[in-house]
Amino acid sequence: MSALFAEGTKALVTGASRGIGAAIALTLAEHGCDVALNYRSNAAKAEEVAEQIRALGREALPIRADVSDEAQVAAMYKQLKAAWGRLDVAVLNSGVTADGHLAAMSSAKWQEVISTNLTGTFYTAREATKQMYASGGAIVFIASTSGIAGRAGQANYAASKGGVIAMAKTLSYEVAPRGIRVNVVAPGFIDTDMVKKVPPAHMKEALQVIPMGRMGTAAEVAQAAAFLAAPAASYITGKVLTVDGGMIPN
Repeated sequence: MSALFAEGTKALVTGASRGIGAAIALTLAEHGCDVALNYRSNAAKAEEVAEQIRALGREALPIRADVSDEAQVAAMYKQLKAAWGRLDVAVLNSGVTADGHLAAMSSAKWQEVISTNLTGTFYTAREATKQMYASGGAIVFIASTSGIAGRAGQANYAASKGGVIAMAKTLSYEVAPRGIRVNVVAPGFIDTDMVKKVPPAHMKEALQVIPMGRMGTAAEVAQAAAFLAAPAASYITGKVLTVDGGMIPN
């Protein structure tokens, strides 16, 4: 397998202890990156991913930070700069769900999702952009098809991911002159712990509207993110790549 990145490319993946984030971190490492693994609470899982990266001969740097906390995000990027001196790739993946119909949704449930998925992504994107100003880089936001088409029972999640998409498109205009590319991967139904929370009846309905007739895998999302972050995508910015088995028509 030929590497997508120059050996020793420095990458950060947020929400990297499991699921899509872990798959992205491992895929970047397989393609030549040293990877900083952001996690919120599960240090053991983050260390498991770190050990897999080290087994590939790459450097792994687990960093604990709650992305919804501005001070913790600033401290994470300060630690990154001290360790590496630069950041080439940032994949902003952190996200939570707290599903429920809008009419019955509590303010706390709304704010929990917005704080992590939208405000937390703002904090991490802002700091990544600052570190890339001098030498350029690539930022990949992980959104969702919910942020494009909406989904019943996910008003908070869809709003957060729709906001992430709008933020990424706006940022792409602002930083293109500085050699920073910004793109979005919008997964559909992916076989992760998060999707396993979807009621079976809803999942059955969802599979019926996916032309490929199955859920995707975290590895398939990771390959898309790695491509958009890599020099192979050097003339691509401001774009949204759906990884959804054809569920959302272009």
